[in-house]
Amino acid sequence: MPGMATLVLLAGHSLAYRAFYALPTDLATKAGTVTNAVFGFTSMLVKLLADEKPEYLAVAFDAPVRTFRYDLDPEYKAGRKETPSLFASQMPLIREVLETMQVPQLCVEGVEADDVIATLATQAAAEGIDVIVVTGDRDGFQLIEDPHIKVLYNRRGVSDYVLYDEKGIAERYLGVTARQYPQYAALRGDNSDNLAGVPA
Repeated sequence: MPGMATLVLLAGHSLAYRAFYALPTDLATKAGTVTNAVFGFTSMLVKLLADEKPEYLAVAFDAPVRTFRYDLDPEYKAGRKETPSLFASQMPLIREVLETMQVPQLCVEGVEADDVIATLATQAAAEGIDVIVVTGDRDGFQLIEDPHIKVLYNRRGVSDYVLYDEKGIAERYLGVTARQYPQYAALRGDNSDNLAGVPA
């Protein structure tokens, strides 16, 4: 249908992390402030706006407090390396860039950015709005639902992206559908979240 509105939702921390590890830390201001994550994140956002020209846009960030998942599993995300200080110091700068660009920033205590994105994506799709979720986290695949919700997945770096719909996910995972992805992930396990999976 022509004139269909598009909502782009970005997973802020996920994409900022990708940018931080993709670009050298000698990207810095004259004063010595490291800006590799800021530069990578902003470059990616500007390209996204040019490519997709969305009517609506928002960036979701994880709240700094623990979420309900830790109550369900105290070992959730255990073993993750501590956030590098060179990355943490850039988060306020990224938020400042978004403020300057007048991009809405969403952060809800008790839940993760992914939960905020999932809620908004499903609500928007129910109203007939096309949604593109931009993330470097494969958990986002479970949101994909034709015809309205796609995931623009950051494979690596700041420019290597692939846009997935239901067909794309089924091809990538040899028949596993987007709807089945949570069960598939639970069976496989996930090192980054310290989820063991089912022994083979």
